[in-house]
Amino acid sequence: QVQLVESGGGSVQAGGSLRLSCAASGYTYCMGWFRQAPGKEREGVAVIYIGGGRTYADSVKGRFTISRDNAKNTMYLQMNGLKPEDTAMYYCAARTRPGCGLSTAVEYNYWGQGSQVTVSS
Repeated sequence: QVQLVESGGGSVQAGGSLRLSCAASGYTYCMGWFRQAPGKEREGVAVIYIGGGRTYADSVKGRFTISRDNAKNTMYLQMNGLKPEDTAMYYCAARTRPGCGLSTAVEYNYWGQGSQVTVSS
């Protein structure tokens, strides 16, 4: 079992920045960030593989950066240029085998507790 503990998040004005962290208690092959706004479906934001390969949702490209420190088993999401539509609960997720994708939330084995991000206009 791998436990994921998130930190970061909060409230900012539009154009501001926040950073989310997700610390894993063990090995992960790939990790991702998902978000869910009230009344909407969970959507993939960004994914990163142990080798550093990354994928972003079109809505966050150029504004968000996903990274990971393999030595610390920790993943980060740097969010710049935040918009009100980025407001959501953000979740980190992980797999210990290949198969991470932006649209494959059901395939992830482990999930963090969620971090609220609120962006005001």
